[in-house]
Amino acid sequence: MSRCPALRGNFTRARQLGLRARWFAGDEVYGGRELRRSARRLGFDYALSVRADHQVTTPGGRFTATTLAARLPRRAWMRMLTGHGLKGDRHYDWTWTDIQSDDAPDTEDDGTSVLVVRRHRFTGELSFYRCYSTRPVTLAGLIHIICTRWQVEEDFQLAKGVTGLDQGQTTCWNSWMRWTLISILATAVLAVTRARTATTTMAVGLIPVSARELLTILRATTLPPLRHDIGHVLHWSAWRRRHQAIAQACHRRWNNVTAAATT
Repeated sequence: MSRCPALRGNFTRARQLGLRARWFAGDEVYGGRELRRSARRLGFDYALSVRADHQVTTPGGRFTATTLAARLPRRAWMRMLTGHGLKGDRHYDWTWTDIQSDDAPDTEDDGTSVLVVRRHRFTGELSFYRCYSTRPVTLAGLIHIICTRWQVEEDFQLAKGVTGLDQGQTTCWNSWMRWTLISILATAVLAVTRARTATTTMAVGLIPVSARELLTILRATTLPPLRHDIGHVLHWSAWRRRHQAIAQACHRRWNNVTAAATT
């Protein structure tokens, strides 16, 4: 996959810069053997989501993740809290089983490789996570790592939906960096403010304010109102159309160049 070489480079740079993180977590896109091997070579433990047809090896043979989960006894499952939502606590059924490593960077393998399975308690839908740890780890510890990755994903979705992280129409590094930095700083301000007001709102019988609701309150009480006067609207309309005209001319020139090259 195209992402894997870049991620392996990120692993190396992280260690060179002295980053002492222990865990690497990711979704199905990052579950390849070469990436897992690179992570272990640099001293990272991992918890990676894998597909239902992912092949694992056990002392009893080689199975897909779905087949192996079906072979586990009912007593192997346990219900555990995995987070809190607006509709209450989130509980899932979890289990794990030892598997054999196929990504050791050398001949020695003194760690623990397991397949963790999550089951929705109402629909029965299964999710699978291939995990490796150099030190002893509990199922609760692995679940914490897996759920932390979800929180990171939720934070990105928050930044996209509330502070416009994915709305910057930029074509160069400086403008992209500035837009991204402003968006992330705004998200951080909302998150810190929300955390500081959570205890107060719950004390008076209210749920903690969401980031979107907090932004609405800030716009009404603190942030300056948006300008809607005709001069301002016409100025930005002309600015947008001027840059669209420049982009259109560039595309036409590029199309002429490529057309001449092919003929």
